[in-house]
Amino acid sequence: MKPPAFPPSWRTHAARLLRRGGLALAVASLLAGCSPSDPTPAEGGASPATAYVAVARGKVDIEGGLLSLAMPREGTLATVAVHEGDRVKRGQLLAALDTEPATLAVQAAQAQLDQAQAQLKLLGIKQAAAKQRAQRLAAAAAAGAGDGQSADDAREAAAQIDAEQQSARAALGMAGQKLDEARYELKQRSLLAPFDADVVRVSAQPGASVSPASGPLFVLLPRKPRIVRAELNDSFAAAVRPGMPAEVVAEGGTQARWKAHVLRIGQVYGPATLENDPQIRANARTVECVLTFDQPDTDQTGELRIGQRVTVRFGAAAVPKD
Repeated sequence: MKPPAFPPSWRTHAARLLRRGGLALAVASLLAGCSPSDPTPAEGGASPATAYVAVARGKVDIEGGLLSLAMPREGTLATVAVHEGDRVKRGQLLAALDTEPATLAVQAAQAQLDQAQAQLKLLGIKQAAAKQRAQRLAAAAAAGAGDGQSADDAREAAAQIDAEQQSARAALGMAGQKLDEARYELKQRSLLAPFDADVVRVSAQPGASVSPASGPLFVLLPRKPRIVRAELNDSFAAAVRPGMPAEVVAEGGTQARWKAHVLRIGQVYGPATLENDPQIRANARTVECVLTFDQPDTDQTGELRIGQRVTVRFGAAAVPKD
């Protein structure tokens, strides 16, 4: 008996199905060979590592950044009171200019003030005497014992002294303002630390001529808690929220890590300044994300240096203990 004859089109379709089935079997066998046979559970029954919501590059900073201080007035440096690495307190002297010109100005203003006070006192005495004489002459003229012209002249003299006294009060106020200005200028000859800080850089030495245009003489690191400024890619911006926990890992081969949380997220996109690849840096758009450490006053966070590169993992689980 002859086998049934099939049309050529049917035989072609069957060959295609056989080829596809063989390819599917080959792919399945490859995947089976690459995948692990039995997943190994984590030690102690722990669940696998938590997937992070986002990962970003960041750097260590402080609120406000480093503070650069220049001398507020022009002059010759007479004293440089601190060195790099020193810790200074608020109000501590950093440097001072030659104060002799400003001191002489204060003394001159004080002399003008004293003169104005003496002049006002003298006019006060004259005014009292002029008023008393005017009252007596007015009383004598009313009693017929004196002429009215003398009484009028006495009243006019008293009024003139009163006007001179008002002018002397204005001069006294002006002299007081000049003294305050001279004392202020004397204070501007000294540069004081505005808050507790560490001296990072000193670019001054006694005898140098300086001015506000000369640039900063001191760079201070305020003693404030460290923060992290991370560059969050625009694709992750919607997934990160203020208050979200995060893990900060130091770059450079060290395994140091710290707990942190998101403090705020910026509203402006900008370039990726921390990316190493120039092409990615030119095309990526990031938003600044500021994080604060959960324990900012510990010695470990104090070891972080300003500008240090870190990696931030958002939504991380608790930092494992050593």
